[in-house]
Amino acid sequence: MASQRKTLSDAASGSLTPTERDRVARPRAIERSSLVLALMAVAVGIAAGYGAGLFRALIGLFHNIAFSGTFSFAYDANQHTDASVWGAGIILVPMIGAVIVTWLVRTFAPEAKGHGVPEVIDAIYYRGGIIRPSVVATKALASSISIATGGAVGREGPIIQIGSALGSGLGQLVRLREWQRNTLIASGAAAGITATFNAPLGGLLFAIEIILPETSGRTLIPVLLSTGAAAFVGQSLFGDTPSFNIPALGNSGLELSSPTLFVIYVIFGVLLGLAAWLFTRSIYWAEAAFEKLPVNDYVRHVAGMGVVGVMMYAFLVYGGHYYVEGVGYATIQNILENLLTNPWLLLLLFAAKLLATSLTLGSGASGGVFSPALYLGATLGGAFAVAMQHIAPGFHLDVATMAVLGMAGVVAGSTGAALTALVIIFEMTRDYHVIIPMVIIVSIAYGVRQFLMADTIYTFKLTRRNHPVPASLETNLFMLRKAAEFYDPRVVRVGSTRGIAEVRRRFRRFGRQSPNVLVLDKNQQIQAIFSSRRHYRLKKQGGLGIRSWADDHMETDYIVVGAEDMIFDIVGRLRAAACEVALVTPDGTMSHPREVQGVLTLSDVARSSRLARQMERRRSARKPTSRSRDSAVEDADET
Repeated sequence: MASQRKTLSDAASGSLTPTERDRVARPRAIERSSLVLALMAVAVGIAAGYGAGLFRALIGLFHNIAFSGTFSFAYDANQHTDASVWGAGIILVPMIGAVIVTWLVRTFAPEAKGHGVPEVIDAIYYRGGIIRPSVVATKALASSISIATGGAVGREGPIIQIGSALGSGLGQLVRLREWQRNTLIASGAAAGITATFNAPLGGLLFAIEIILPETSGRTLIPVLLSTGAAAFVGQSLFGDTPSFNIPALGNSGLELSSPTLFVIYVIFGVLLGLAAWLFTRSIYWAEAAFEKLPVNDYVRHVAGMGVVGVMMYAFLVYGGHYYVEGVGYATIQNILENLLTNPWLLLLLFAAKLLATSLTLGSGASGGVFSPALYLGATLGGAFAVAMQHIAPGFHLDVATMAVLGMAGVVAGSTGAALTALVIIFEMTRDYHVIIPMVIIVSIAYGVRQFLMADTIYTFKLTRRNHPVPASLETNLFMLRKAAEFYDPRVVRVGSTRGIAEVRRRFRRFGRQSPNVLVLDKNQQIQAIFSSRRHYRLKKQGGLGIRSWADDHMETDYIVVGAEDMIFDIVGRLRAAACEVALVTPDGTMSHPREVQGVLTLSDVARSSRLARQMERRRSARKPTSRSRDSAVEDADET
């Protein structure tokens, strides 16, 4: 494959125009039309919906084999699993599952380890929207086995990663541009949430809050279409019902008729924020502890799941159910139906699930954190409701209501997806009375967790990997400014036969500052550009001529822009041309190198994103007169 960057000698012999340079440097990726992208998003939504169905079927199959020794896909996560035919031997089931999961992850896709969403975010911000196709099958198998054999993890994270991998795979197959691949990744993630919870609005908001690096009409429409397609598929497979059968909530506790009730909600929000912080920290504390063990991955995971197996069996013997195994939906359903109201048991379940999830993920399992967050919120909310019934009985805070609010609070606090938590819970309850208390509690829980740690349960893993991601999506107002406010006017034009000593002599007028060098051929065409950020290399050279070392340090690809062009448009053109340098002229055209007023690079734009100070420095440095700007451009002998 021909290199996109041409050498100095190639450029000299070809005498390429700027337009031709743009065409040569253009990447092979193709920007499909909006209609094609929308159709692809629908396809991703359909595939993710059926993928969610297949994933659930795999969980049911492996669960029935592991717990009862039967070959069946029938499995209702909202019902407790019957006591296993293996008796105490059930303790070995999570350990056997750990061996299989570790082999799958190590052999086929290491990124399938963990709870999935961080890997999706990492792919968007650090891998150009590339997720390997092998992740789909590996994640489906590894996570379904982890959940089916007793791992205390959720199915939402894996479904999100599977849907995202499908979107990325389709984008790679048809060679989409990066932003379009990212849009399909977000479409797959949103479709996964939609199919899991029957909550299309929640899926859309999850994509906006967690996945999408760009929020605009061109990205939102495909995601919307994907969630709609996934909703149709999900309802055809699972019915038109939410994940939980939530009874009518007691409205007396939802009416903000007393300042005291508001204070109670504030206290509850603080507790949920602390729980979200503890949940986030505990997973990575466990992961760090297991990594320090002087054993291999198999032993780590088997050891962690052995403890989970013991906890499962202990709860069966003393509590009648396994309680902490799998996604935990059955326990949540019991709380919502007021079948679990003992506050001490609820607090014990909270602590046990927290420990079991930390051991499961920390030791190397594959599974999500969304379901455990719901579990923790439901148990803490139920316990809080029972306590308030004794402390403040006049407010009639029932267990189901506080469990619902607790689920929203822990999910919002731990994941950072506050709007997603609000909307998903609302789509589950379909009770408008829950909105106002939930807004209060979710906001406080989110704020408490953010006060204690900036990272969410998704981004903390990336921060530990030294892959930070933006905490928010902001409008960079400087991108709307003109090139004239940013470009570097320090330009020197030299012939390609000049020696380094001669060039350095001409730099003296700039003092300690480094100018941009335009290297011209005998026809007065620009052969190469040495931007100021590369000028330091000149100081390391001897008496060699420019031509002898330029191929290693030059910029031969560039675009020509106008002084009045917006930075946003310039960055887009630079990325499309796969180059870093823009030459600024008065009107965006160039017939002679003398017309170049300055040089603008992507590095200049990146530094300016920290904004005002540097922009003001550049403005003040160029402000005195237009003559001073012109005098900053020095001509050397052309040859």
